[in-house]
Amino acid sequence: MAFDWLETQLSERAEQGYLRQRKCQQYEKDNIICINDAHYLNFSSNDYLGMRHHEGVLQAWVEGLAQFGAGSGASPLVTGHTQAHLALETYLADALDREAVLLFNSGFSANQAICQALFAQGGDILADRLMHASFLDGASSSKAQLRRFKHNDIKHLASLFEKVKSQDCLVATEGVFSMDGDSAPVREIADITSTNKGWLMLDDAHGFGVLGEHGLGTAELHNLSQSDVPILMGTFGKAIGTGGAFIAGSQTLIDYLVNYARHYIYSTAMPPSQAVATLFSISHVVNNGDGRAKLHENIADFRDRFSALIGQASESDLYLADSHSAIQPVIVGTPEKALALSEALAQRGIWVPAIRYPTVPKGEDRLRITLSATHTSKDIEVLVDAIGLSLEEVVK
Repeated sequence: MAFDWLETQLSERAEQGYLRQRKCQQYEKDNIICINDAHYLNFSSNDYLGMRHHEGVLQAWVEGLAQFGAGSGASPLVTGHTQAHLALETYLADALDREAVLLFNSGFSANQAICQALFAQGGDILADRLMHASFLDGASSSKAQLRRFKHNDIKHLASLFEKVKSQDCLVATEGVFSMDGDSAPVREIADITSTNKGWLMLDDAHGFGVLGEHGLGTAELHNLSQSDVPILMGTFGKAIGTGGAFIAGSQTLIDYLVNYARHYIYSTAMPPSQAVATLFSISHVVNNGDGRAKLHENIADFRDRFSALIGQASESDLYLADSHSAIQPVIVGTPEKALALSEALAQRGIWVPAIRYPTVPKGEDRLRITLSATHTSKDIEVLVDAIGLSLEEVVK
């Protein structure tokens, strides 16, 4: 019988502790999430600045709906590219000091487009081992030779350049890594890439909005020019609070993508109302640093409290990753323990998901805690206390 192996595969994944199941959220407001009629304090959102519920963002979306309707109605090269999209692209290009910007419906499609459009004829890609699945999938399905260097390992990256045979070599890394929360040594990577006449591509999905003097991300934080980072990708679904993504670079790069990036050409354009709301959100973030300051205060608060907790605990296998971003992974080591701790926290009214293989390497199963500028000091205190009680329960 056709596809009779589906149930077998699912059963095997369940036995290994890796079966994924969705949870339906009924609503969320002020960091309280409702799932199956139960309420939890939410520490799993990528909405790092709380912009999803910002009144200005919501009002801008409503105004965009009134002007443009619910959707774009077509792909960008038909009639789907509007003045709302152009305004957002122009603002981003000016703010990031890039020649041009192109909008995509998601970071996943943007990363895929980069790989498949630039490497339709072959070439070399050197990617950090922990690059997001969207990029690695795109690279694997392109005609490029993909090699992965050890996470944030400059020496290993340098050694891989010795194996590059083509003139077209792309080095890919992330500003903030989505599962570990740590940052790449981007200045060093940019220097070695330039020395070897390659192009650096930076995925700044989790840095855009929260890093840099104005929240413009890793490129602003490290003063990385277009020549340092020829391809800059960022998303709007995290700190900006809306959805979609962008690629920034030279006018030639953007013109090429408009003509050859199938993910752009053959997709219905982002709703113009979403572009209007996104532009409002970014401009607010750029001109108001209070949210970023509060977020970094919360990060320090959590790390201090958690370190004090672990210093008193007997569970030596558990540790907090070395992250100073909003992503704070607590590594527990096994899928069973990660699930048990997540469930124990849920019983105490705290929502923190268990992240397991294949999203993270085997043996690095974890709780992925994410912090927001809208969390209070009391919220963080309650979280850490709940982790302490849950640890005692699970260990016993």
